Amino acid sequence: MATLPETETHPAYVELCCQSNLSFLQATATVEALVERAAQLGYAGLAITEECSLISAPRAHVAAREAGLKLILGSRFRLVDGQELVLLVQDARGYAALAQLIGLARGRAGKGDYRLEWADLFPCPGLLAILLPDWGRAGEPPAILAELSRHWGRERLRLGLVLRYRGDHSQRLAGLRRWMEGTGIRGLACGAVTMARRRERFLLDVLTAIRLGRPLSELGWALAANGEAHLRSRAQLDTLYPQNLLAETLAVAASCTFSLDSLRYRYPPGTCPLERSPEEHLRFLAKAGLGLRYPDGIPGKVARQLEEELRIVHELGYGPYFLTVHEIVQFAKSRGILCQGRGSAANSVLCYALGITEVDPTRGNLLFSRFLSRERGEPPDIDVDFEHERREEVIQFVFARYGRRHAALTASVRHYRPRSALRDAARALGFSTAEQDALGRGLAWWDGRRLRPERLREAGFDPESPAVQRLLVVANALVGLPRHLSQHVGGMVLSAEPLDALVPIEPARMAGRTVIQWDKNDLDLLGILKVDLLALGMLSVLRRALDDLGCTLADIPPEDPAVYAMLQRGESLGVFQVESRAQMSMLPRLKPRCFYDLVIEVAIIRPGPIQGGMVHPYLRRREGLEPVHYPGPEVRKVLERTLGVPIFQEQVMQIAMEAAGFDGDAADGLRRAMAAWRRHGNLGPYQERLREGLRARGYDDTFAQQLCQQIQGFAEYGFPESHAASFALLVYASAWLKCHHPAVFSAALLNSQPMGFYAPAQIVREARERGVTVLPLSIRHSVWDSRAHGRTLRLGFHQLRGLPREVAQRIVAWREQGGALDPVALVQELGCPRAEVERLARAGAWEEEGLDRRQSLWQVAAVRAATPLPLAPAAEPKMALAATPAATRCRIDYAQLGLSLGPHPLHFLRPHLQAEGCRPIAELGRAFAGGARRIAGLVTHRQRPATAHGTVFLTLEDESDRINVIVWPSQVEPWRRAILQGRLLVVSGTLEREGRVRHLIAHRLEDYSHWLGKLATSSRDFC
Repeated sequence: MATLPETETHPAYVELCCQSNLSFLQATATVEALVERAAQLGYAGLAITEECSLISAPRAHVAAREAGLKLILGSRFRLVDGQELVLLVQDARGYAALAQLIGLARGRAGKGDYRLEWADLFPCPGLLAILLPDWGRAGEPPAILAELSRHWGRERLRLGLVLRYRGDHSQRLAGLRRWMEGTGIRGLACGAVTMARRRERFLLDVLTAIRLGRPLSELGWALAANGEAHLRSRAQLDTLYPQNLLAETLAVAASCTFSLDSLRYRYPPGTCPLERSPEEHLRFLAKAGLGLRYPDGIPGKVARQLEEELRIVHELGYGPYFLTVHEIVQFAKSRGILCQGRGSAANSVLCYALGITEVDPTRGNLLFSRFLSRERGEPPDIDVDFEHERREEVIQFVFARYGRRHAALTASVRHYRPRSALRDAARALGFSTAEQDALGRGLAWWDGRRLRPERLREAGFDPESPAVQRLLVVANALVGLPRHLSQHVGGMVLSAEPLDALVPIEPARMAGRTVIQWDKNDLDLLGILKVDLLALGMLSVLRRALDDLGCTLADIPPEDPAVYAMLQRGESLGVFQVESRAQMSMLPRLKPRCFYDLVIEVAIIRPGPIQGGMVHPYLRRREGLEPVHYPGPEVRKVLERTLGVPIFQEQVMQIAMEAAGFDGDAADGLRRAMAAWRRHGNLGPYQERLREGLRARGYDDTFAQQLCQQIQGFAEYGFPESHAASFALLVYASAWLKCHHPAVFSAALLNSQPMGFYAPAQIVREARERGVTVLPLSIRHSVWDSRAHGRTLRLGFHQLRGLPREVAQRIVAWREQGGALDPVALVQELGCPRAEVERLARAGAWEEEGLDRRQSLWQVAAVRAATPLPLAPAAEPKMALAATPAATRCRIDYAQLGLSLGPHPLHFLRPHLQAEGCRPIAELGRAFAGGARRIAGLVTHRQRPATAHGTVFLTLEDESDRINVIVWPSQVEPWRRAILQGRLLVVSGTLEREGRVRHLIAHRLEDYSHWLGKLATSSRDFC
């Protein structure tokens, strides 16, 4: 590793104790900024020593390599007796020892903490320790130091001196010299750096306040005495330290020769018979799998593609990886857990043969290099979706199969976003809890990454006041900083050798899980393979519904005209991937008639096609309103199935291959350049190569320019065709269930909550509109889950908020044994908690038994506490209670169940709304476009997609229907508060129609939420 030469005046220096902002809330600068600053100052090297962590090691390695600076890895610790030390890695043994030591210390404590004892250090080869006593108070060396010296030898120990212009330099230096003379251990200069530059001091103080959970004004001596904990120039260091202490840093750095480049990762071999190699067994499984997929004979094209894929997998050594994923999928299927691979893996015949994906290669256009290529040098990344409620079974199977030292979940670094930054900044600066809440309520998810003064003014704060201005500065400085380490949504890493020798493993917040310390995006450094075990709610829905029907996904008949007719009408509430406002509006326009239309439907409402201006041309060509044009035969071959418009990411890559002469690996390079467009604003060398290749085959520059513009759209988010095909399978399956078994489908949706786009109230309403009879919660007939019989759906106990499952199961068991079900019996005989029986009474669980809610609550209230005296229970006089008013029942239903089977809340407000000039939404279905309209509705959804350029979409419902409301960007700011916080909105606007699709263009929004009183409503808000 390169170092700068010494000079006579300022010999080179190595900082051996330095933390980045990945030592969460303890330091301010990124690893990259620290490395850059150290190089600017002429340091010969830099040690990155996060507290009990190696989280920044991969990023530090890359940054140091690019800067030509020697990197030393290590970690800083506070031992149980309060002593501090730094451990530096000298060689590969030391790296493994440090990673395992960190895992040991983290494993002893809760999430985010650690516990390390002196005895833990004794069996740690390949490490060098720097002790950091408080030299201003240091007495005699502790006895444990002599014992550590006997285990390690004095050559692996140093005493670190930190000097920061505190006025006690002589006292600290004297303490160091006394220990050096008494122990024979050499000393060295140490910065204990937590900043790249002095100007970061105020931010460091704020992070300290956040970490300690106290306002800055109360911290006192807990704050740094000055701003000297930054990387300082050698000239500054010369004024503080004796030359021998500075020179010793070079000697220590010279003894640390380890680099992450020397680590070698090896994937576990997977389940494989002894008589076969992994490659042979993979071939055997693939051939057998294809035989089952194609019982009438394997198509020649598929067989040839499989051979090519097996050859590439063998060349790259990824056979064991595919065996592992196959084993995980087979375990899930053996337990009846629905699963399906998606993403680029669906481009693979091999994954289809192994049962990992369900996309038939004969129904699509595969591009294997999208999944795996020689040039990319990146491991394959297979994503498999499992039922969201049963994925944990799969995760625990992997832990049990490979062991805790060989398997762990991947991590994800969470960063400050505007809302969390504002709240933590306000807390650190002494704002009250009420003020913190008010500040947070004024922010929207679309406000971007920078906080603006007008947002605080809207929350009732004066942006001109010094306190608020300081708050803005601090909060904006926090945005983007690392906040904590979390677990990735489902990525798992497996290793043949102990994984904890490569990267520390620590407990996750969820019991039974462990997580590696490296962020998921840093795994590629060592070529570490990751399997994404993801959770998908729709798979839970499908499994429940299919179990009720006694069939499987394979039993669903393909290409059912009734299913497509339903989708063409936009009746897709609850259907996977096509239930959003935009998809519901697109369905009547695209009019899907076959499976491939669903593939397009899934992919077309995405930022890639929208940003690339591809949606409207495709629809016009599909409707015959404009001719289909192909600039050349090669392009026609690629785009004919999408009418000359590139909709899928693979199509861009295929155009590059067919029309510009790219091979598969170069096309994948183009894909990666597309992914980097946001950072660089161009395609790098691929842009000119694309132009030259197109020009050589007779395409004009206009087409090349147009293609580059479309690629820019895909850079925002282009959907792979393979991914869309995987999702389209679930679209069709869920649509078939909705079409032919609406009660079963609705029950499965309710039982799988929370998930999807719609809340239970909208699911139940839709079911009733489709002819399903929905029966209420019943103490006599309900079980835990909602149940369907024919076209009847009975709400289950799960729908009652706060009711423990154990209580509901006790009631069901009691009922099956013939026990009495009146409220008094449940309390006195079954022993149900009075509060839970009251909860059931308020929800109307006895109404089918002839007991009104008030009467059943009265019975519960009459139950007396047990008494030790043998007194006969006194007879409670019967009371003639008035029935609960319908409006009250509605309010209680929404509070208890999140829905009501009685009149809609706006039914009770209709006379008042009529007086305000608001017509029922259903009347708009019979109205012509244009003209002023005024409607009112409960807000069920809010959306502001990035592709809408500031437009906000609201979905409103009343007792008659629902409608989508469009709020143009110019109208968003004037009505911002109503848009963000309104529950009942009155909207004045203009009706627009396009076939069956209708929208209201808002001109004015008024918040009438106060009319709802205590009615509990909520919306689902999406980007």
